[in-house]
Amino acid sequence: MSDFEHRPGVKEATLVVRNLRLTGVDNQNLEALLTEIDKLFGIDEVIYNDKSGSIYLAYDASHINLEGIEEVIRVHGASIHNDFWTHVKESYYQFVDQNIKDNANHQPHSCHKPPPGSKIR
Repeated sequence: MSDFEHRPGVKEATLVVRNLRLTGVDNQNLEALLTEIDKLFGIDEVIYNDKSGSIYLAYDASHINLEGIEEVIRVHGASIHNDFWTHVKESYYQFVDQNIKDNANHQPHSCHKPPPGSKIR
């Protein structure tokens, strides 16, 4: 895939896919929750699976992180499922998101460049 196959602002290099189980999702808050998440800058795709009670998220981790998405989920009366594996995945996702964001903002340097002001023949 290329960057042209994603929504504006979503780069292939920093695209992540997340699956998390939710609680408190019902017919009243589901549509509003998905619509608000879908409007966030950096979201590529959001899908809710009724059978498993989980949300599928594809987003650019250099623009948005899982904590921002979780805040939207809590505003609509839902929450991340409270079990061991969901918390392990959530912590891992947050670590990777932060790492991607830090690396996207990092300006690399090279020790093979000549120092400023030196003349190379």
